[in-house]
Amino acid sequence: MTLAQKRPANPRFNNGFISRLQKQFPDLVPPIIAIIIFLILWQLFAWTPGATLPGPIQVIQDTWILIFWPFYDRGGIDKGLFWQILASLQRVAISYTLAAVVGIGLGILIGVNKTMSKALDPIFQLLRTVPPLAWVPISLAALRQNEPAALFVIFITAIWPILINTAVGVTQIPQDYNNVAKVLQLSRKEYFINILIPAALPYIFTGLRIAIGLAWLAIIAAEIVMSGIVGIGFFIWDAYQNNNVSEVILALVYIGVVGLLLDKAMAWLQNKILPAEQK
Repeated sequence: MTLAQKRPANPRFNNGFISRLQKQFPDLVPPIIAIIIFLILWQLFAWTPGATLPGPIQVIQDTWILIFWPFYDRGGIDKGLFWQILASLQRVAISYTLAAVVGIGLGILIGVNKTMSKALDPIFQLLRTVPPLAWVPISLAALRQNEPAALFVIFITAIWPILINTAVGVTQIPQDYNNVAKVLQLSRKEYFINILIPAALPYIFTGLRIAIGLAWLAIIAAEIVMSGIVGIGFFIWDAYQNNNVSEVILALVYIGVVGLLLDKAMAWLQNKILPAEQK
C-alpha cells in the first residue's frame, strides 16, 4: 500500500470545493451560454456567401500551432503568443508604474494647492484628450527609438485618470477631517499619512483601475505602428500585412482575456487594501 493510499481523502477540502463550485455555478451559466450563442452566430455568419472573415472553426484550424505551442521562440520577432504578450506586459508594467507614481504625486499637489490647480488644469485637460496614436509620431520624433517611444505612449495615456481622480479625492476630503487635524495639531507628514491618503484612496484606486485598461489599449496601438519590436500589437500588424486574419482574431482574443485579468487583478488589490466602508 502506497503513502497516497494510506492517507484518507480530506472531506473538508472536497466538500468546500464542491460547495464553492455549486455557489459559483449559477453565475457561470449565463456567460457560458452567451459565449456559445455568440460563437454559433459568428460561425453561421462566416458560412454565408460573400463572407470575408473566418469563423471560429477556421480560426482554430489556421492557428492551432499558435494555440498549442505559445512558448516557441525562433529568434527575432518570430515568437509564440506567450512571449508576445509578455513583452507587451513588461512595457505596460514599466510605464504604468511610472504613471502611477507621477500621477498620484501631481494629483496630490494640485489637490492641496488651488493656485497650482488653476495653472495646470487647462494644460492637463488639453493633453488628456489626445488619442494614444497621436502621441506615436511625437514620441518617435523626440526619442528616436521604438522601445522608449512605446513606453512614453503608455505613460502619457495612463497618467490622466490617475492624476485627475487623485486630485478630486484630495479636494473631497471632509472638512471635519481637516478640523480634527488642526485640533490635534498634526504635522504635514502625519496629516498626509493619517488623513489625506486614507481619505483619497478610493478615488486613487478608481483612477488606477481606469488607467490599467487605458495602458493596455495604448501599448497595442503603439506597437501596431512601431515596426520590429516583439509585442502583441506588432504581431497583429504583421499578421494583417501577411493576410493572416485568423491570427489577428486569435490575438484579439488574447488581448481581451489579458485586459480582463488586469482589471480583475486591480479590483482584487482594491478590495484587499481598502477598508470595507470605503469600497
